[in-house]
Amino acid sequence: MAFPQPGGPTFRHAQSFADAQSQFDILEWHPYFMSCMRYFLDHAQYHGPVQALAGFINIRLPFQKPNPVLSSQTVRPPPELEASCRGTGGKAPVGGYGLQSYASVNLIPYIRRLVATGYDFPGVLHGFFGDDWEAGVGQLHENERRNYLFAAKSSNWLKVKAAYDMNEEETIPFLKPLRDATEREIVMAERSWSEWLAMQDWMLGPRAPEMQQANGNGNSNGNGNGNGNGNNVNGGRMQGIKREGD
Repeated sequence: MAFPQPGGPTFRHAQSFADAQSQFDILEWHPYFMSCMRYFLDHAQYHGPVQALAGFINIRLPFQKPNPVLSSQTVRPPPELEASCRGTGGKAPVGGYGLQSYASVNLIPYIRRLVATGYDFPGVLHGFFGDDWEAGVGQLHENERRNYLFAAKSSNWLKVKAAYDMNEEETIPFLKPLRDATEREIVMAERSWSEWLAMQDWMLGPRAPEMQQANGNGNSNGNGNGNGNGNNVNGGRMQGIKREGD
């Protein structure tokens, strides 16, 4: 997301986050996301059922990593920055931070692993991310479910598994079909997939299929607009866009 330009919309202007019909205010979302992160770091990672499931799907919790994150509370900075802070009386050097900073971790790998193994039940997401999970990571969860559909459509099982492996010690033990997919979810994924195919063919802006149809040009003008050879090569893809977007 770009920073606001002079004379343009403010940073609080509603942003399109997932699709053209979803208006998402990032500034309203972020406190809920931070609440989820604090819950995950301070409570969930020490909860027995969360530890059991993380072990089963083979993903390390933050406190189990080589550089562990034990809580969302204050953590010590690297030694060189700590020494620099001491030299300034404990105040942060220019461009740095003081002796205390708030810990954070990337929650996306955990959401991805739950989705790909079929454990992204609401109760499990609540157990990992707390009471604010729907407002804090619900949109991220929806995006990752769609990404999983795209991954399955893009390649074979072996390449999808490799994409969801994290490292040699945190490979994904199994893949499961997307859990409890809804008709709305499939339709939205089809629409987004058709948009991606159009992107691959540079069918954007005035060349986008919907723009050509709105201008009354249809396929005839698209096939005779100086791009005949390219459209012949990509004819099958064009048909796929129409089938999946209908």
